[in-house]
Amino acid sequence: MTKPNIYITRRIPEEIMEPYKAHFNISMWREANVPVSRDILLDNCKHADALICMLSDRIDAELIEQSPKLRVIANNAVGYDNIDLQSAAEKDIIVTNTPDVLTETTADLTFALLMATARRIVEASEFIKADQWRNWGPFLLAGQDIHHKTIGIVGMGRIGEAVARRAKGFGMTIQYHNRTRKEVAEQELGAAYVSFSELLETSDYVVALLPLNKQSEQLFDEAAFAKMKSSAIFINASRGRTVDEAALYEALKNKTIHAAGLDVFESEPIRSDHPLLSLDNVVCIPHIGSASHETRWEMLNLCFDNVKGVFQGEGPLTQVK
Repeated sequence: MTKPNIYITRRIPEEIMEPYKAHFNISMWREANVPVSRDILLDNCKHADALICMLSDRIDAELIEQSPKLRVIANNAVGYDNIDLQSAAEKDIIVTNTPDVLTETTADLTFALLMATARRIVEASEFIKADQWRNWGPFLLAGQDIHHKTIGIVGMGRIGEAVARRAKGFGMTIQYHNRTRKEVAEQELGAAYVSFSELLETSDYVVALLPLNKQSEQLFDEAAFAKMKSSAIFINASRGRTVDEAALYEALKNKTIHAAGLDVFESEPIRSDHPLLSLDNVVCIPHIGSASHETRWEMLNLCFDNVKGVFQGEGPLTQVK
């Protein structure tokens, strides 16, 4: 029996693929940190029974239409706004993602970004590297406290709840806004459900952890930033397009809000001339929310297990509904 063909859009360690080679013919783009070109991706998908792709890969109607053998698309991410789900469904192609395995790791990064922004960690490191540390002063690089402040989490999914658990350890007052109330989280974490407007007006830290959809796109706009405290810190570890970056830039430049920590951007990757990078009150990192060795390994294993489940008749483990 001919083994199904899997195409992978980035180079990954051979050790991850090895256990699956008995079941599949596996080929991949050989560059680890350079995206596969559109032409090469289209050409390889013509022969692929399964595709393991990254969030940065555009899996649209054109690609799906030109992939006659494709039965499963395994996205190496929780989000899947890079995939045309309707086109996939019309072709009976199963789409999977990687929830759960990256929850705690992404929550770690989100809270680390919050802390780094509040306490000006990156700025302080650069201060020393630039040989500017001449004396100690009582307000030298003074930041903001985190403990016992109010955190407002927009998007109380798995990662939002994990961030709330960390906030609880810091004695923070936890409030959240979500499409649906999470009564279990309210009971376990002492989190309060509030309107989006109230969250913006009363939170010291506004943390975006919501999926990208028509309702959330540019949810954080000029009006949203205007409602925040002038001392508020905005953290985005969800999707870049949930934020109007031009509005955020103006809010930070004009001190409408105090600071921001960003792991995601409207268009990625950003370059060194991006306007937000010109501001001292912004910490920017390159979309590394789930980037620990352990978690990235688990994510890729889940992608392979999803593909294996489809072809062995057991079904995928984490199908996108």
